[in-house]
Amino acid sequence: MRFFSGFGFANEWILFKDFLDRGEYGVAGFSYGAQKALRHALELHRQGKRIQKLQLLSPAYFNELPRPIKQKEILNFAKNPKAYMRFFYKKALYPATIDIQPFIKEPTLGELKELLFFEWRGEELRVLKDGGVQIEIYLGELDKIVDASKAHRFFKEYGVSHLTKGAGHLLR
Repeated sequence: MRFFSGFGFANEWILFKDFLDRGEYGVAGFSYGAQKALRHALELHRQGKRIQKLQLLSPAYFNELPRPIKQKEILNFAKNPKAYMRFFYKKALYPATIDIQPFIKEPTLGELKELLFFEWRGEELRVLKDGGVQIEIYLGELDKIVDASKAHRFFKEYGVSHLTKGAGHLLR
């Protein structure tokens, strides 16, 4: 299994070990990493390589977020990245009470831009689904990063989407 980390995170796959199918032909990603996982899965598919499962953990779905809000996020990060990330981690952690310090990585402004302006396209997910790839989506209903209900409505068209009650962005 190939795992892609979330924005401001590294090696956090351990937090999701109960969700992950660690088979040889799987691709998974958390939040921003879910975007990267989709790109990787599409590339493998285009190359004719075997891919069995794509797992999207709290995928960073901002398709419906207005451009001015995205631009405001970028400006806030650019002004004070440390303060921005403290607030970001607080929202990502809610309602969990675990120590995420070992998984924190300093992100770049470019990564934030890529994260916010990524466009999830149904036709790309459909290519994988029609190609026999199992797509699993995991969302927490209390997520303060992503609008989980909008994401769930979008993703359930292309795979099995799980909306976990009482869980936040870290699916806890």
